[in-house]
Amino acid sequence: MDNRITKLFNVDLPIIQAGMIWCSGWELAAAVSNSGGLGIIGAGSMYPDVLEKHLIQCKTATNKPFAVNLPLLYPAIDQHLDLIVKHKVPIVFTSAGNPGKFTSFFKSHGITVVHVVSNVKFALKAQEAGVDAVVAEGFEAGGHNGREETTTLCLIPMVRDAIHLPLIAAGGIGNGRAMCAAFALGAEGVQIGSRFVASYESSAHDAFKAAVLNAKEGDTSLTLKQLTPVRLIKNDFYQQVQLAEAAGASVDKLQELLGRGRAKKGMFEGDLKEGELEIGQVSAYINQLQPAAEIVREIWNEFEDTRKKLGSL
Repeated sequence: MDNRITKLFNVDLPIIQAGMIWCSGWELAAAVSNSGGLGIIGAGSMYPDVLEKHLIQCKTATNKPFAVNLPLLYPAIDQHLDLIVKHKVPIVFTSAGNPGKFTSFFKSHGITVVHVVSNVKFALKAQEAGVDAVVAEGFEAGGHNGREETTTLCLIPMVRDAIHLPLIAAGGIGNGRAMCAAFALGAEGVQIGSRFVASYESSAHDAFKAAVLNAKEGDTSLTLKQLTPVRLIKNDFYQQVQLAEAAGASVDKLQELLGRGRAKKGMFEGDLKEGELEIGQVSAYINQLQPAAEIVREIWNEFEDTRKKLGSL
């Protein structure tokens, strides 16, 4: 496909693998990029020395463009910025913060900048900040989410009408039919997370991958809205959060309950009871572990088939 997203990233397919914490290491990013999409290393869960190792490995494993996802609230962000420049990362996806703070820095080094948003207001702010493209992520998505709980079906056309930048849809997209629907709503690319968690190359723990494959409708819920809204598989930790919120727990109490390393415990170490298990609603659709290349190929082929079917109506 030849559109604004494929040209911007210099890729064959407008399929982007989300930069998920604890799940998106160099192996997954390289596999997706080698398959014609855009792979992303999730830097939010990496210390600077770990990120550097992943950057070196990724550049060894692929000669195609790849990106780094960088939460702007990351405490060691200055070191991450230095590493991104040092290793000539061509594309950065920013999230969880004000894009105006670092966009000019990245662009001064020739880096393409994409910002992830959950509403129209932040999409406009990202455009004003000078980013090159926007990811609009709906309520269905896994991990951190918007407080407005706007679904992808509603969000994408609203953002499309509000901005002129290339637009990438995210949230609830796990197959080619959903990708085609996103394009009908005005997207020019899709960012997919949950489906790639269930890949062989994902750095997620095998127990977490199994939990994703076993998830059914209603097994995830958006919670911790007083802190940062996050969609979780319902487990013992989730139930503790529900009880605390029902009892009127303060932000400090919820932060204490969340503690440190809860996401690592669940997604990377495989503690399915006490860990934070971040995944999207589309997990109910995912029922097999696949190579990343096969996932990309399957999504693209179904997208093309769906386009043809719609064209014949």
